Amino acid sequence: MEEKSIFRDAEQADWPAIEALLQSAALPLDGARECLANFIVGEADGALCCVAGFEHYGRHGLLRSVAVSESMRGRGVGERLLDAIKFRANSHRISSLYLLTTTASHFFVSRGFTHIERVEVPIAVHASLEFKGVCPASANAMVAYLN
Repeated sequence: MEEKSIFRDAEQADWPAIEALLQSAALPLDGARECLANFIVGEADGALCCVAGFEHYGRHGLLRSVAVSESMRGRGVGERLLDAIKFRANSHRISSLYLLTTTASHFFVSRGFTHIERVEVPIAVHASLEFKGVCPASANAMVAYLN
């Protein structure tokens, strides 16, 4: 499966499938639909198989809602999805991409993210619902610096 043929901009009509993917991955829905313009989705066999998005806070972004359907895991889809969303964030002049995770630290570390303390995350990003309590206090904060 080639990246160019699988990924596309998310559309409002994709929301039910995106919602199902996020729920199956136990990821928060709060605020996701409101930033759908910064989401990409992947399709395989006519169905959505992955999603990722970001919230834009000036030169900073908050990566969120990275999910790959169970049937597509282990095929490199997550890696290509993350590369595609980093490219999109960079094209929006985002220089640093932050995230919170409770379960996927290893995946993100192997893809260029580093662990940081929450206090190191810019104040603007703390305005997100994820930092305001949607994600638990136990979630790991991470950052990747984009070119």
